[in-house]
Amino acid sequence: MLKTTEKGDVAPVEWFSRFIKILADLLGDLGVPEASRTLGALGLLYFFVTLLVFLAIFALFRRLRRRPSEPPTLEPSEEVTPEAPGTPPQQPAAARKPEEPAPDKAPVVAVPPAVTAPPLNLLERMRAGLAKTQTSLVGRIDALLGAGKKVDADLLEELEEILITADLGMKTTRELMGSLEKRFAGTDGATPEALRRALQEEIGVRLRLEAAPIDYSAAAPFVIMVVGVNGVGKTTTIGKLAHYLSGQGKKVVLGAGDTFRAAAAEQLLVWGERSGVDVIRHDEGSDPAAVAFDAARAAVARKADVLILDTAGRLHTKVNLMEELKKVRRVLDREIPGAPHETLLVLDATTGQNALVQARLFKETVAITGIALTKLDGTARGGIVVAIGCELNLPVRFVGIGEGIDDLRPFEPDLFVEALFQRD
Repeated sequence: MLKTTEKGDVAPVEWFSRFIKILADLLGDLGVPEASRTLGALGLLYFFVTLLVFLAIFALFRRLRRRPSEPPTLEPSEEVTPEAPGTPPQQPAAARKPEEPAPDKAPVVAVPPAVTAPPLNLLERMRAGLAKTQTSLVGRIDALLGAGKKVDADLLEELEEILITADLGMKTTRELMGSLEKRFAGTDGATPEALRRALQEEIGVRLRLEAAPIDYSAAAPFVIMVVGVNGVGKTTTIGKLAHYLSGQGKKVVLGAGDTFRAAAAEQLLVWGERSGVDVIRHDEGSDPAAVAFDAARAAVARKADVLILDTAGRLHTKVNLMEELKKVRRVLDREIPGAPHETLLVLDATTGQNALVQARLFKETVAITGIALTKLDGTARGGIVVAIGCELNLPVRFVGIGEGIDDLRPFEPDLFVEALFQRD
């Protein structure tokens, strides 16, 4: 007989015992031995209780994940359309009177055009690219020539130290300081501002080399041979130069003469596709002179205006590798008399004075005619531009002031100096 509470209800313990007995009898019908029926019934009960608890927790978790701020989804007949200012709110279609016609279509909401910043002009782009150099060089000069400073021997000595550490080099710095001392010799009361202007002018003079600009019409095709050590951005410079010349309406052919660096030709092919120019290539490990031969023949046959030939990133300390560059030059000259018409040395501005060493050795071996200085935007050593012009008498033809395809710019000395010394 079941136990009852004071109110006459069956006690929970008795209900539990009765439920376990029912489960045990079911297990008996299924063939479970009598000794194991009670334990099996308890196991089944535990399993079902655990499953119910798990389902409850899962349902609670799903409910908590719902965003409370999410608006209810409207049926298609209940879509609300935007109202014009000053008009009464529109009722949903379900709440309209039967005789009230529904609007044909929702009013079009005007979206204001996106506001875009005006493009930077060339001076602003140059200033942005020279930001680190300006801080390292001109920023320190301006701090030195602050208000109340007197131009004396001590100040000039500090100025000399700033120029040397900004990678203008010892020779260039001494020439600059000698010119400044001559300017102010025998004068009293030279102002810091006058000294700043004089330094700007002297740097500008050393950048305006008496070198003829590149005349692409001097030969057909005009051949540019690009050299430089590994890692200076040579292939990227060629791609950007091809894009620049194509933008001027010139038909350009590229020669993938770097057959030693893995995937160099593939990289040049990508740049060729971006710029819309043809690329002549051989298999990896082929003779670079053979590539030069085929590239020259192709440029002539296709009536190209400019042929740009890539070469392997030669270590300037390896004599035999330099000899190979001479062989490439001979092949080009045999196929296109006078070629290469421009031998462009690519230097990495971030290497500072080491770039000057590379330039000297390449100039002795392959008759460099111009410099392309890359990564000028990523270094505070932009003073190397002045050192190259002053010590090697080599014109800087192009400078890289960013990573974009349009960020290889023809070098303009006056624009460079203005961007470097311009105050905010």
